[in-house]
Amino acid sequence: MVSRMFRLETEVDKARRDLLRKRLLETNTAASPVLRALRGTPGERELPLHVWALDDSGALAGGLVGHTWTSWLHVTHLWVDGRHRGAGLGSQLLAHAERTAHNERGCASVRLETWDFQAPDFYRKQGYEVVCVIPDYPPGITEYTLTKRLTA
Repeated sequence: MVSRMFRLETEVDKARRDLLRKRLLETNTAASPVLRALRGTPGERELPLHVWALDDSGALAGGLVGHTWTSWLHVTHLWVDGRHRGAGLGSQLLAHAERTAHNERGCASVRLETWDFQAPDFYRKQGYEVVCVIPDYPPGITEYTLTKRLTA
């Protein structure tokens, strides 16, 4: 048996991060026929998807930030200014992103994360289903992962 000594470091190193990502991608591609089939196709790349709502003066009233990858839309941020909440703007932003992802990018599903004090009920009303619950993340808060199948 060979015993090895390793030096562990906790510094932020962008070059090592990029090398790690490259090597992980290579390992995952070699191990997964699905990921291997994606290599070199448009579906391999994440593409940003942003939707903005501006009021009459051009100020930001709300927005959605996400990206598409393979056949999924991943919504990372959805926000509506407090003055405009309850008027359906969040639903409009989400529906617009879903249509764009489905009709223009061939996405079949959406995923997102939200906290218990944010909008899990809002997303359920939009047809999303809870697929993961992480209690106490961060401490005192529950995080939900929700998904939705997109249809024509």
